[in-house]
Amino acid sequence: MDTMRPVQEEQTPREVVLSYRPEPEPVVLRYEIPLPPGMCAQPEPEEPADLAEEPAAPPRRSRRKLATFAALAGCVLLLTVCAVVYRSVSESLRSAPPDSGHYDTMWPQEADTETTIPGYPSGGSFQIALVEERGEALTAQEVYEAVNPSVVSVVTYLDGSVSVGTGVILSEDGYIVTNNHVIEGGRQCEIYLSTGFRMDAKLVGRDEETDLAVLKVEGEKLPAAAIGSSDLMVVGDQVYAIGNPLGLELRGTLTDGLVSAINRDVNVDGTTMTLIQTNAALNSGNSGGPLINAWGQVIGINTIKMVSEYEDDTVEGLGFAVPSSTVAHVVNSIIATGQVQPEPVLGITVIGKVTCSDGTTGVLVNSVTPGLGGDLAGIRADDVIVAVDGEPVDDNNDILRIRRRYAAGEELPMTIWRDGELLEVSVPLMTESAGE
Repeated sequence: MDTMRPVQEEQTPREVVLSYRPEPEPVVLRYEIPLPPGMCAQPEPEEPADLAEEPAAPPRRSRRKLATFAALAGCVLLLTVCAVVYRSVSESLRSAPPDSGHYDTMWPQEADTETTIPGYPSGGSFQIALVEERGEALTAQEVYEAVNPSVVSVVTYLDGSVSVGTGVILSEDGYIVTNNHVIEGGRQCEIYLSTGFRMDAKLVGRDEETDLAVLKVEGEKLPAAAIGSSDLMVVGDQVYAIGNPLGLELRGTLTDGLVSAINRDVNVDGTTMTLIQTNAALNSGNSGGPLINAWGQVIGINTIKMVSEYEDDTVEGLGFAVPSSTVAHVVNSIIATGQVQPEPVLGITVIGKVTCSDGTTGVLVNSVTPGLGGDLAGIRADDVIVAVDGEPVDDNNDILRIRRRYAAGEELPMTIWRDGELLEVSVPLMTESAGE
C-alpha cells in the first residue's frame, strides 16, 4: 500500500502552474504603396566646386500640380486596396457556418497516444448509491466545507507533457472518478488530496463515450462525497463547482451558478452526450470535478464548456456536466466488470400523467415491447403505472430514477391500474439484447 506523503511544492518540478503573460503590443496593419516619381524623396546633389551661380528653380506652379496629381493617385490606389480587402473579409464571414462555436474539453491532450497508466483489477464490491434525501439547503460556505475534502487534483504524466484535472473521491478505500480526457494518453497518474498529500493512482477502467474514468488509490477512511440524484434536478436549481481552474496553483476554487438545462444533447466529436447545462464558471483544469447541488451532493461531473471559434465572439456561462445517474451506472459497471455494461430496460413506453375514472393518478403506458420485462410482467398498453417500488410516479423521469436503484437481473415492483383495479406486478430488468 502506498503511503501518503505531504506535497513539497517547491521541490516538485512536475507541478503545473500557469504563467500569465503580459498583454502583447497592438499590431497595426499598414498599406505601403509605391509613390509616383514626383513624390519620391531625391538626394540632394552635391554642389560643384566651380559653380558660378545657382541654377534656375522650376516654376512653383508646376511643382504644385505634380504634387496634387501624385497625392490623388495614391489615394485612389489605397481606396482600391481597401475595397478588395473589405470584399474578401465580407465574403468569408458570409460563408462561415452559423454555429460559430465548439466544445472544449477544458484541457488539451496529445492525440493518438496509448494510455499506459498501471491498472487496478476490477471485481470490487463498492457501488455508488444515489442519495435522494435532501433536508435543509446549505450555504455556499457549508457546501464548500462539506465537499472540498472529497475533491482531488489529478496529475497525469504524458510523453513530454503533463495534464492536470480534477477528481472526486467516491469511497473511503480510494475509488475516484474523473474525466477520461484528463488521463488519456498518460503513463503515470498521481492524486493530490485537498490537504496536499500525494498518492499514486492506478486505472480501473475508462469509457470514452461518456468521458469518464475510474482511478484507485490505496487509502483508508478517505473523505468520500455524497452522490445525489441528478434526476431530481430542475432548471433554476442552485449549483456549485469545485476544481483546479488553470492548474494546481488555483486548486480548490469554488464557483456557483444555476442549472441552465437538463437532458441537453450535445454532439462532441461525433458522439452525442446527454448532459446537464450550467452557467457555473468552468475552465481548463475543472475537468472531472464535481457539480454540486444546494444540499452538498454531487449531481454531475464537469466535462466540457462551449467556446467561440472567433475572437470577436464572446461565449460565457455554457458549461456541461455528466449527470450523476449516468456516472453511477458507468462507474458501477467499471468497478464490477472493468467495462460499461448495457443499462437494464423496462420494455415499455409511457405518455404522461393521467387521472383515472376513480381519481387515481399515474403514468399512462403507451406501448409494450414483446419479450422484455414489461411484457413478461403482464403489463399492457393503456395500463396506468400508479407506483414504482412503493413510490407514486408522475412522469417518465420518476420511473427512470427509481429503476436506477436496481441492476439487470433484479425485479422492479410496480403497482398498475387497469379497469378500476389495482394490480401488483414485478418487472424483470433485462438488457435490450436479452429480448432479441
